[in-house]
Amino acid sequence: MGATTDFMTPEQRAELEALRAQRYETKRATVPALEDLLYTPVPILDHGFVRVVDYMGDDGAIVQAARVSYGRGTRRLSDDRGLIRYLMRHRHTTPFEMCEIKLHVKLPIFIARQWIRHRTANVNEYSARYSILDREFYIPDAEVLRAQSQTNRQGRGEQLSPDEAARVQELLREDAERAYAHYEELLNESPAGESPDEEQSGLARELARMNLSLNFYTQWYWKIDLHNLLHFLSLRADDHAQYEIRVYAEAILEHIVQPWVPFAYEAFCDYRMNSGNLSAGALSVVRALVAGRRAEADALRKESGISAREWRELMATLELDE
Repeated sequence: MGATTDFMTPEQRAELEALRAQRYETKRATVPALEDLLYTPVPILDHGFVRVVDYMGDDGAIVQAARVSYGRGTRRLSDDRGLIRYLMRHRHTTPFEMCEIKLHVKLPIFIARQWIRHRTANVNEYSARYSILDREFYIPDAEVLRAQSQTNRQGRGEQLSPDEAARVQELLREDAERAYAHYEELLNESPAGESPDEEQSGLARELARMNLSLNFYTQWYWKIDLHNLLHFLSLRADDHAQYEIRVYAEAILEHIVQPWVPFAYEAFCDYRMNSGNLSAGALSVVRALVAGRRAEADALRKESGISAREWRELMATLELDE
C-alpha cells in the first residue's frame, strides 16, 4: 500500500508488543483470524495505518440476531451463510448492526475531513489543543499525481509528467517543512537536541496548530457497527472514490472485514460491491433478453452459481415462470 516502515516510533512499537502480550479469558464469541490481527497496524500511504483495537460479534451474531436464538444449536454453517446472503440481498440491515468494531486510524487531515462526513460512527480524535502534532505529512507518490479532470469536477485526469510530479512533491514537502518549523517556533518548541527559549512560553497549542497544512497526519479511534461500516466501504472502496481514502477502505475491507465476518464479506462483495442496480426501464430490457434464453434455464442457473432460493427470486423479478 505504498507505506514506509517508519510509521511507528519505538515507544509505539513497545506499546503494541505490550498490548499483544496481554491475554483475557472470555465467554463471548471471538474470531481467531481477527485475534491474530488485533492491535497490529496495517500500513497505508507513507505514514498512515489502520488497526483493530476491539470488536464485538461475528457471522454467528448476525444469524443469532436474525433468528433471535440462544446459539448455534445443530445448524450447519451453510445455513448461516445462506441466511446472511438472504439478509444482505433483501437489505435487512438490523442484524448486521449487532456486530461492532473499533479501529485506530492514522490518516492525513484532508482525508479525515472527508471521512468524518460519515456520521454513523463514534469518533475520538487526537487533540492538537492538548498535544503537539508529530512532524509527519503526506507526500503522494508520483503515479497518483494527476491533473484536474475535464469531465469530473471532483476527479483526476491525466497523469503528470515525471518533471511536473517531482515539482509538485518538492512544493508540498517545502511547504510542510516550513509550516512545521513555524509551528515549533510558535510553540517555542525547539528541534530535537536543542533547548527551547526559557524566556518565552510560546503560543497556545490551540492557536499554533492553525498554520499546519491539510496533509499533516492526525489520528483517531473510530467505532462503528457492521451495517454502517459496510455502507462506508460501499462508497469509499468504490473505484470512483478519491485514491487516498480508497486505500484505507480497501485495507479495512480486505484485511479486517474479510477475516472478521467472512460470510458477510462474501455477501457484501456479491450483492453490493460487484452488483448493479437497474431502473424499471432497464429491468424491462433484461426481462425481454432473458426470455429469449428461457429454455436454457438449467444451464443459466449453473453458470450463475446462485442458490435455488435466489434463482426463484430472480425468476419472480423477471416475471418468468419456473
